[in-house]
Amino acid sequence: MGYEPNELPTALPRDLEHKYNNFIFHRQANGGRLYLYPVEKTNHRAGFISIIGNPNVGKSTLMNALMDQPLSIITAKAQTTRHRILGIVNGEDYQLVLSDTPGIIKPAYSLQAAMMDQLQTSLQDADVLCYMIALGETKIKDEALFEKIRNTALPLLVLINKIDLATQEALEAAVDHWKALLPNATIYPISALTGFFVPELLSRLVELMPDCPPYFPKDQMTDKPERFFVNEAIRKEILEHYDKEIPYAVEMLTEAFLEDPKLIKIQAAILVERETQKGILIGHKGTQLKKVGQGARRALEAFFGKKIFLELFVKVSKNWRNDSRQLKRFGYQH
Repeated sequence: MGYEPNELPTALPRDLEHKYNNFIFHRQANGGRLYLYPVEKTNHRAGFISIIGNPNVGKSTLMNALMDQPLSIITAKAQTTRHRILGIVNGEDYQLVLSDTPGIIKPAYSLQAAMMDQLQTSLQDADVLCYMIALGETKIKDEALFEKIRNTALPLLVLINKIDLATQEALEAAVDHWKALLPNATIYPISALTGFFVPELLSRLVELMPDCPPYFPKDQMTDKPERFFVNEAIRKEILEHYDKEIPYAVEMLTEAFLEDPKLIKIQAAILVERETQKGILIGHKGTQLKKVGQGARRALEAFFGKKIFLELFVKVSKNWRNDSRQLKRFGYQH
């Protein structure tokens, strides 16, 4: 049976999934419509895992650790993750689709509102919800979202991260605090950076997945195209080399991506909102922009395993963070 996309959430209805003893339902996109059809049960597990939390709690670090692959960019700055990124972990008899989401914030402009919409979508998709906190956190920044988490019918894992920096006393206090706030959750202290409890968490996530064939080909590791990772590599360099408004006022656009067996030639534009930002980004005689290009090139060569020729340009796109047409162009809105 078919449904229009706005008639059906991307997460499969649990009543349908459990209604039949010998069948499950699997979703498939076809011509803009979503189809549900019965599939015989297999010895394969697959499902979607949404990783959510406040900014800078280590969500991207965890996804990279679970994948054993640096898929999401990581910096010390808040709001490093702008897009929802799917990372796909494949085993012989399982497939985990991890959803790395933007940190929970109160939106100040349209871009941030679109980022929070992506987070809400990840909740609709999820088979398992991982709510990640950094040791020392006591509350979520969005009370309405916290109520949704508290009342979820999904398996809920609270991941207390950064315990490598903790005393035993502080860790025990954190566990008690979150047990009281979220009594239906299972709490796991972890260190995404050092890898503490990451293999055990991976095994537990596999156990929680429904019996289901894979959603993606087994050799696929993400839903994002190559140009996305070019944009992210450049943006990471900007986040690390600039302060104040510059990192949050830029957007990347890969305009050319030409690949041959030994070399990838890339032309990319960095968009800013004002001429003054353009001057700061380029720097005296182009020295700052050259640093960005050099760092991004090294990262991309490691990612793609090939030599990279990277050409960067800076352009002004006034007020793009509040421009719905531009946000759609960059993939933040649909």
